[in-house]
Amino acid sequence: MSDKRLTLKKRLHILKHHYRDSKWAPAFNALHTFLYTPDETTHGRGTHVKAADDLKRTMNTVIMALVPCLLFGMFNAGYQHYSAINGYPENFSLFEHFLTWDNFWLGAITVLPLVIVSYGVGLAIEFLFAVIKGHEVEEGYLVTGMLVPLIIPVDTPLWMLAVAVAFGVVIGKEVFGGTGMNILNPALTIRAFLFFAYPTWMSGDKVWVHGAVDRTGTADAISGETVLGYLAQGNTAEMAQKFDVADMFFGFIPGSVGETSTLLILLGGLFLIFSKIASWRIMVSAVIGSLAMGLIFNWVVDMGWIAEYSKFYSLMSFEYWKHLIVGGLAFGIVYMATDPVTGSQTNRGKWIYGFLIGFLSVMIRVFNPAYPEGVFLAILLMNVFAPTIDHYVIRGNIRRRFKRWQNAKIYPRISEEKQALKAETV
Repeated sequence: MSDKRLTLKKRLHILKHHYRDSKWAPAFNALHTFLYTPDETTHGRGTHVKAADDLKRTMNTVIMALVPCLLFGMFNAGYQHYSAINGYPENFSLFEHFLTWDNFWLGAITVLPLVIVSYGVGLAIEFLFAVIKGHEVEEGYLVTGMLVPLIIPVDTPLWMLAVAVAFGVVIGKEVFGGTGMNILNPALTIRAFLFFAYPTWMSGDKVWVHGAVDRTGTADAISGETVLGYLAQGNTAEMAQKFDVADMFFGFIPGSVGETSTLLILLGGLFLIFSKIASWRIMVSAVIGSLAMGLIFNWVVDMGWIAEYSKFYSLMSFEYWKHLIVGGLAFGIVYMATDPVTGSQTNRGKWIYGFLIGFLSVMIRVFNPAYPEGVFLAILLMNVFAPTIDHYVIRGNIRRRFKRWQNAKIYPRISEEKQALKAETV
């Protein structure tokens, strides 16, 4: 086996030199570095940055944090489908009702095509632009290709996904110069395109459970309303009968493929923090912002300033901390708000950036009952304002340092003037 791998590596090395000056060199180098680590090393006695991490290793670390959410989403897709048909079990058993082969198989045949289309279309466009522009294929889409299937409904038509991915990669990324140059998160750009171009496939009570709507758009008897959907319609009692806090936290609820399990998202966030891939400041401040907005809404309800028949009442009276365990808020905070390219770069800016994401997410969720999920809109909005936040943070630091410098210059000058006056009096 080792001889075969060695032979393949030698052959690729020969072909690499053959295509070195060809226009297809970027595509071939991408394939070579995907299979093996780069074989180029620095020479000489100069000083070089020595570290074990690179862009590909960073992207792979994020993917590892996303894999549990993907696998859980497959089981949950099957569980929600069969439960919608047969009814949710009264005495729920993890191994008898959730971790079953039928659930996994149904989830696999519905979720894996989304992953394949996302990676196939996105990487094809990345390779095409690399060949046309003559630059190396970068690994930035590795995470985006995994994020996109996890933030969309399970029955999203594949052709819609392909169109949205093409739009997101070209308009949201390549026109700005490629990886590291985009101002908007590519995965959320794709999600926003799907929502505004095909709203009936991205919202409502018929899109979150496999089989509720067939490919022709004809509704069946299956209903898959989410927790936020029940609250937006004022069906709090019906929601409480179907789902409790444990269901919301562990993820046994309808929703997008990978954003239902708050437990796995929390573990993934801790993994990214300890591996120093994601910013804990953004995560913590976003949680604080969402809790603050939730507390304000709860306070408004407690003060009696909003009537119970108001369309905003159910979501406003929803306990403030529960906003973090339903919908895509936790997933967006951990995996997309922490994008190092589109987020704030300064430490103080990260606190402001994250706080506003959490604050606005809950605000949009409450005041938009037609689509009670605002995290992707909040993150996209703050992506636009992230450079402005960093600009004013840096300007503030400059002003404070300039004042300290002025004070350092003034005190010696004053003491010199006092000494001169003292000399004249003597």
